[in-house]
Amino acid sequence: GAFSAVERCRKPVIAAVQGRCIGGGVDLCCACDIRLCTEQATFSIEETKIAMVADLGTLQRIGSIVGKGIAREMAFTGAQFPADRALRHGLVNQVYGSQEALLEGARAMAAMIAGHSPLAVQGTKVVLNYSDDHSLEEGLEFVADWNSTRLRSADLMEALSAFMEKRTPVFKGA
Repeated sequence: GAFSAVERCRKPVIAAVQGRCIGGGVDLCCACDIRLCTEQATFSIEETKIAMVADLGTLQRIGSIVGKGIAREMAFTGAQFPADRALRHGLVNQVYGSQEALLEGARAMAAMIAGHSPLAVQGTKVVLNYSDDHSLEEGLEFVADWNSTRLRSADLMEALSAFMEKRTPVFKGA
């Protein structure tokens, strides 16, 4: 439940990984919205090496992140995937040269996201999560319903005013 709570969190969650990411670390990363790491990071699903089946959500989430074949390779072999391979297969969004650069990059991305309308960011996460488990048609219907109840937000009016006045919008989440 703890890892699913990360996935259900109303705000985007960014994982910043340095070093070995195994077991619960991979479970947590897979529940996050965005994953960043250093060049030294490695990722592995090692439960098969210790006669177990990964049971905290990795097997349920990783296939939609890296694809079925890579997910199965990771789960069956327990091999360590270095950062460059993790990037190549979409397990991470970006690789940084040092821990300092990683944290700076994660904070910059978080600040960029925080600069947008909280309603739009949270709504985007809800729609993305819904769309993960539904057909394209169901996802389109869901987003249409979602937007129809929120198109008159103060944040939208602020965005339009700021655009017309050539200034940065100040969102209130309303």
